[in-house]
Amino acid sequence: MSVLFRKKSLEQLLNAANEKGLKKTLGAGSLVALGIGAIIGAGLFVRTAAASAEAAGSAVTLSFVVAAVGCLFAGLCYAEFASMIPIAGSAYTYAYATMGELVAWIIGWALIMEYALGAATVSIAWSEYLNHLLGGSIPYQWCHSPFETSAAGVHGIMNIPALFVLLLLSLLLIKGTQESAMVNAIIVFIKVAIVLVFIFIGWGFINPANHTPYLIPEGVEGHEGVFKHGWGGVLGGAAIVFFAFIGFDAVSTAAQEAKNPKKDMPIGILGSLLVCTILYILFSHVLTGVANWHEFEKAGKEASVAYAIHTYMMGYAWLGTAVTVAILAGFSSVILVMLMGQSRVFYSMAHDGLLPKIFSDLHPKFGTPYKSNIILFVFVGLFAGFVPGSVAGDLTSFGTLLAFVIVSAGVWIMRRSNPDIERPFRAPLVPLVPILGVLVCGGMIVALDITTLKAAILWMIIGFAVYFLYGKKNSKLN
Repeated sequence: MSVLFRKKSLEQLLNAANEKGLKKTLGAGSLVALGIGAIIGAGLFVRTAAASAEAAGSAVTLSFVVAAVGCLFAGLCYAEFASMIPIAGSAYTYAYATMGELVAWIIGWALIMEYALGAATVSIAWSEYLNHLLGGSIPYQWCHSPFETSAAGVHGIMNIPALFVLLLLSLLLIKGTQESAMVNAIIVFIKVAIVLVFIFIGWGFINPANHTPYLIPEGVEGHEGVFKHGWGGVLGGAAIVFFAFIGFDAVSTAAQEAKNPKKDMPIGILGSLLVCTILYILFSHVLTGVANWHEFEKAGKEASVAYAIHTYMMGYAWLGTAVTVAILAGFSSVILVMLMGQSRVFYSMAHDGLLPKIFSDLHPKFGTPYKSNIILFVFVGLFAGFVPGSVAGDLTSFGTLLAFVIVSAGVWIMRRSNPDIERPFRAPLVPLVPILGVLVCGGMIVALDITTLKAAILWMIIGFAVYFLYGKKNSKLN
């Protein structure tokens, strides 16, 4: 049993950080942009209206605050680890140092659900929004999987736009991390600019009556549950919008490519979380002020922002199109950062011997794990091109929340087992912050639907088989 929980020493990890490998090209600004790139996807435009209509009403702004606090507990723990152990691999690496090889493998395998399946699901949504922007000009059979059929009886064949964006971003990642970060920064600038334009222009169209009452009062039809009205509705809304924050943890996968990780990693993780929280609160305040939250129950959650613009902001139809462009840009940067994060987790696992060496082979010129990127494109592409996006469900959320739980617990364990090690950034109020991180994120795992939990368990069983058949005997700790 002790073999299963053997740990990598901090000396081994820090020595690995100093080995020649991934190029150190990222500064604090690039890391913040990576975080924003991963966090702001369609969640801002879709989850806001969903949480408002289903649970929180105008108080969805408070829901974003509650969700941000929940993320902050995990973010502080990530920041401490990333500054202390600047290695690619994120939660996988931290678990290896604190809880042993088997737990590290479990979290590494679970991260595939967050990054790889997340990238596939988002690329499918990217395809849908592109077709919407083009007025539905892409034939149904070439933008849907073989398992989907239109109302007119047309069968899907392959989702070509989803494969196209995956190929484009995979080639960019192979070319180099610095180039990828530069493109990501441009995309982030575009989508943040559009969000700010909506906030600035929309502020003048706010109707104060739409914010009264601020909380959904008791007795409103369709809001009978505890978490459907009042302060309970704020908490219910927080559970919905929480997943709009997912992605800041991907910053930690780039730790080995940061120029000054001890200083820059905490800035990248916490800075991106702070920027996105401010944008989310302002955006939700304007959206629920322009249109009443009741209308989002019927207006359609995906089209909620465009609906508010076209209905109440006369003369700004162009802004509705700009929002669709911002959603496409948001999806693109999310896919880019997810693919990057997954390839770095694979790089670390292969470097430790738990996966075949091919995943850690670096390009002789570009210094990127190019073979891992190619394999990842094939794996993610098969899912995106031939499987409906709904199949992934909340598996992405399961992988993320499990990582949050492990990292939060790991900080507390490391404080007890290695109290004297240098910590350039220290999470405050330990053990309170890690305990709250475990409780909040663990509670959200329990709240996931039963179908998702069954699929996650099946995925983890497959992972155990791979570990015991290959990883355990090939581990470098042997």
